[in-house]
Amino acid sequence: MAKIEQLKFNELAPDFELPNTDGGLTRLSSLWKDHTLLLTFTRHFGCPQCKEMIDSLVQQIPDLATHKLMLAVITQGTVETARVFCSERAPGILCLADPDRNCYHAYGLGQATLLQSVFSRRVMKSNKRLLAEKGWKAELPPPGQDAFQMSGLFIIGQDGRIRLPYYYDDISDHPPIDLLLGGVLGMDWSTPFDSPIKPE
Repeated sequence: MAKIEQLKFNELAPDFELPNTDGGLTRLSSLWKDHTLLLTFTRHFGCPQCKEMIDSLVQQIPDLATHKLMLAVITQGTVETARVFCSERAPGILCLADPDRNCYHAYGLGQATLLQSVFSRRVMKSNKRLLAEKGWKAELPPPGQDAFQMSGLFIIGQDGRIRLPYYYDDISDHPPIDLLLGGVLGMDWSTPFDSPIKPE
């Protein structure tokens, strides 16, 4: 496998055509053509942090819409397993299947180290909290899914360029919703970056 390199601010986002859970194909550029796209990649379906991330984003759909952000979710499941997962966790949200993880790798998402997953104190604390609050146990991934695949989240402008590449420090490192809605300067994500970024 070629070396996986993380994407940087204002780079062109890789474009893929992926199966969706409705039985068709969706090209990513068709999404960011009409909307600023919030593209999130899940880990495996037995990961409690993944469930928490998706639930949190779904709860923020009204605020995302207010900020003109469209949410799409890429999973490493098959179409069938992604359909089951997303119907439970993200009903009505566009979910895509990337079981070969080619799109994951193009977006710079590789495998977690042991310190980012199994032996992370923050992850252990997160697992304990989610078990107590939600009853979610850390489970083995379904067949074909990579237990060490990292999550990631990207905001992509209508020009197809990366507005925000968010790479997790560990598997529980979810981005703050304020960062997704307005960046660090309360910016408008739909504005092209052809000049220095300034606060609104």
